[in-house]
Amino acid sequence: MTPSITDVLVVGGAGVDTIVRVEDLEVPSGDSTGVPPIHDYVAHTGNGVARGCRALGLRTAFLDFLGDDPQGRAIEEAYALDGLDFTSVHSPHGTPRAVNLVDARGRRFSFYDGRHPADLRLPRDVWLPMVERAGHVHMSITGVNRDMYPDLHRSGVPSSTDLHDWDGDNPHHRHYALNSDLVFLSAGALEDRLEEVLHGIVHDERGRARLAVAMDGANGCHLLARGEDDVRHFPAARPGRPVVDTNGAGDAFVSGFLHAHLNGLGVEECVLAGSVSGAFACGSAGTHTEFIDLDSLRAGVAAELARTAPGTA
Repeated sequence: MTPSITDVLVVGGAGVDTIVRVEDLEVPSGDSTGVPPIHDYVAHTGNGVARGCRALGLRTAFLDFLGDDPQGRAIEEAYALDGLDFTSVHSPHGTPRAVNLVDARGRRFSFYDGRHPADLRLPRDVWLPMVERAGHVHMSITGVNRDMYPDLHRSGVPSSTDLHDWDGDNPHHRHYALNSDLVFLSAGALEDRLEEVLHGIVHDERGRARLAVAMDGANGCHLLARGEDDVRHFPAARPGRPVVDTNGAGDAFVSGFLHAHLNGLGVEECVLAGSVSGAFACGSAGTHTEFIDLDSLRAGVAAELARTAPGTA
């Protein structure tokens, strides 16, 4: 295996979010209503994980399709300003977009345009050299990367994925769940099937997941590791500042978890790092407008450990 020069390669998941702030996640009566100023943000899940990992000091590369359009140019300008190692491949279908409604409590609902055709794939001659230089690959579930897994497995490079609001059945998501070593997802759509779905990821004989983490917002997260029968629950970290927007909190959790994991820390420490990172993201308006740095992460982890220590009031 070639020595890695990139700690994390993120594949897929660049786009632009348009954020609309509303009082409630419901369409009011009539045909129009006034809202606060509407803003566009360089965003989407791969963006959040890549920039989050980079902010924590991981050597990070990012690969995705972009269109020749204002959104694609905004993304490339943002990454050039950040110094993020980004490789783009031209897509004639344009740059993905989403419109996210965010209510007064910071909850969001996203309308994702999913403009890439189902059979669009990133070229192997572009991503294979990047994989061979990477220590870890994070796979967004956008479909453009789904053919990469056989080469990932042959190369021995471990991978992770975020299934987002998977219902436990959709075969598109299952492909990523069974082929990744670390699996993240949202608990929101699972309801009373949460434990069943986590067991299905970790204990499926076709799969390779070492652990699966279901992120559950203010309720913390639920984790099942290979070789274990019981799903463990971990409480959420306190935000430390008012919650104004949950956009990007899941991506921040993944970034914090991966940073701890790639530095050899145990499961409990990885979850705590992810929880502190996710809570931090909820304190900034917009999508991926602020990323926790390593000093702030360490301070947040220390504060949580002090708060939850035995005998602490």
